[in-house]
Amino acid sequence: MKMKSNRRDFLKYTGIAGLGTVAGGAISSCSGTEQKAKNPEDKLHHILEASSRKYTQQFNMSGYGAPKIDTVRIGYIGLGNRGGAAVERISYLDGIQINALCDIRPEKVSEAKERIKRPGHNPTLYHDGAEAWKKVCEREDIDLIYICTHWALHTPIAVYAMEHGKHVAVEIPAATTVDDCWQLVETSEKTKKHCVMLENCCYDFFELLTLNMVRQGFFGELIHGEGAYIHDILDSFFKKDARWNLWRLRENAAHNGNLYPTHGFGPICQAMDINRGDRLEYMVSMSSNDFLLKSYAEKKAQEDASFKEFVDRPFRGNMNTSTIRTSKGRTIMVQHDVSSPRPYSRIHLLSGTKATAQKYPLPGKIATSHEGWLDEVEMKKLEDRYTPPIVKKIGELAKKVGGHGGMDFMMDWRLIDCLRNGLPMDMDVYDAAAWSVICPLSEWSVANKSGSIDIPDFTGGAWKNNTPVDITLKSGGTTEVKM
Repeated sequence: MKMKSNRRDFLKYTGIAGLGTVAGGAISSCSGTEQKAKNPEDKLHHILEASSRKYTQQFNMSGYGAPKIDTVRIGYIGLGNRGGAAVERISYLDGIQINALCDIRPEKVSEAKERIKRPGHNPTLYHDGAEAWKKVCEREDIDLIYICTHWALHTPIAVYAMEHGKHVAVEIPAATTVDDCWQLVETSEKTKKHCVMLENCCYDFFELLTLNMVRQGFFGELIHGEGAYIHDILDSFFKKDARWNLWRLRENAAHNGNLYPTHGFGPICQAMDINRGDRLEYMVSMSSNDFLLKSYAEKKAQEDASFKEFVDRPFRGNMNTSTIRTSKGRTIMVQHDVSSPRPYSRIHLLSGTKATAQKYPLPGKIATSHEGWLDEVEMKKLEDRYTPPIVKKIGELAKKVGGHGGMDFMMDWRLIDCLRNGLPMDMDVYDAAAWSVICPLSEWSVANKSGSIDIPDFTGGAWKNNTPVDITLKSGGTTEVKM
């Protein structure tokens, strides 16, 4: 540990110094002890301590099927970009009841209600203050709280909801601090309520195809995986009507690391049976300098004086690359860049002893040797053989409903079908914690010259005996869709 020598670098890279007076709190995403730390050194030290914590599991949520719910009664909290679309998608499903819609902005609540596609729903509308969400969680006629707020509220709402007897579906990342990851795990185990992270990319068609192929041994032993979130959304950071209180811009001004790892990371973890036979052991992380955010902030400040507060911020580096090693000796590379003018990519690469798969920049391709990718005829044969039952059952309907090509709807359908049939969740609270914790751990590593840091075992050792969740629909698959 070289905390004293790294303080100046940490202040420079993260831009935390002087941000506490920003409207809304520029470091508001750091809840728990990490937020309360008096200086950046304390925050870094606490991240290191929390990452090394030893844990005794209270109850194993992996493989746990909660009691069946015939009609899943839902309360939505956060109705901006993701929330309103989620209300519309889920309204096509039988076996659900939308009972509450909540957002701090009244117009978003009204817009979401108008997006409900089928009759029979009469949700109560909540928009009376910053803590109106608590009233939704406290209602007795709700089974599932669906959270699409800004990141800082994900864990507080999820914990409060579980403590009030609700299952939780929460947008990504589920938590932004190590403390919050632990709190999600402890609360889910204590209450025996599901905490499902809404990682839609786990339900994209190529990702599901390759997952099924991995499960059937096509790739042999997996050696290495790569995932990413490379998406140029720089301009939207500065659009005041795009996100409440410019919250995502503030996140990029306060934390230097991989802020949004799970889109590319989640499908790789599922393929490698992370938390179910293998686990994430340790990681290192490196960020480039910022070559774009500060100059863009200066440009916007000339057009609009309200952006002057961002001119002197040392924004996060444009590209972050994090590398992770698992207990079985596999490696995973995860990248994050939301400000460079690069084509969109999640990478999704799986490299095994018998075959390799890669999506982006090409369409999904598979190779069985170094000589090149299989042609369209061979790919079609693989798709016919390995397309999993969930895609065969709901894939075409998902494309019609939409949501990132259908993967959003497939995710929602699977969530509701598992609740209605008492099935284990594809993504449980241990996944929510392990995938989300990459953000604060990467921040520590970047501030410590790419130092290695342990990744907590949120399962308390249960990963050794946990088994992968079945995707063949041997049970369940009963929830109908009505267009």
